[in-house]
Amino acid sequence: MRNVAVIPARNEAKSVGALIPRVLKYVDEVIVVDDGSIDSTSITAERAGAIVVKHAINLGKGAALKTGCDLAVRLKAKNIIVMDADGQHNPNDISKFIDKLKKFDVVIGYRNYGGAMPLIFQMGNRAIEMASLILFGLHVRDTQCGFRAFKASVYPRLRWKSSDYSVESEMIARISKKQLSMTQIQIETIYSDKYKGTTIIDGMKIVFNMIRWRVLKSL
Repeated sequence: MRNVAVIPARNEAKSVGALIPRVLKYVDEVIVVDDGSIDSTSITAERAGAIVVKHAINLGKGAALKTGCDLAVRLKAKNIIVMDADGQHNPNDISKFIDKLKKFDVVIGYRNYGGAMPLIFQMGNRAIEMASLILFGLHVRDTQCGFRAFKASVYPRLRWKSSDYSVESEMIARISKKQLSMTQIQIETIYSDKYKGTTIIDGMKIVFNMIRWRVLKSL
């Protein structure tokens, strides 16, 4: 069984070097997609043992994930695990994702709201959660969590068009429309820096896109 982790990164030289060896304890390969960094992210990731693909300019998280997952498929991955580069996801949780993929097509992590996550972001995530339930009939407890895994065999049906932070929500839309099996697991989240993630504007775009995906006959 070949497990491949895909990590989109932009200006994450401070964290990615320590993260990669920890991830490699649980997977066969780590692919880091450097999405237009202006620091030493690529060099640091390569020295740490990752396969590095570099975007010359910043194309967005969704685009970086797609580049990495496309490569993972070419490397004959059986399971693909995607996670953030800033160290907020604990690699020890990877084994839980891989275990759940024995029974499900897609596994989505969910965080405990609170702690270092500002209230405005908690409210935004809840709103997107409700939109997911109403529009697609899926109760996803943390729609914006970037720690996920899926079988490489279902990736062609899951493969998204979004290049920005809408990628996580588009995955949910595709899970529903393509009738993929899904489960969720609680993950540990380590907030080592000021909370980063979707802004209010991002959230509004995501909800608009979800409505658009709902009315489209196909994605």
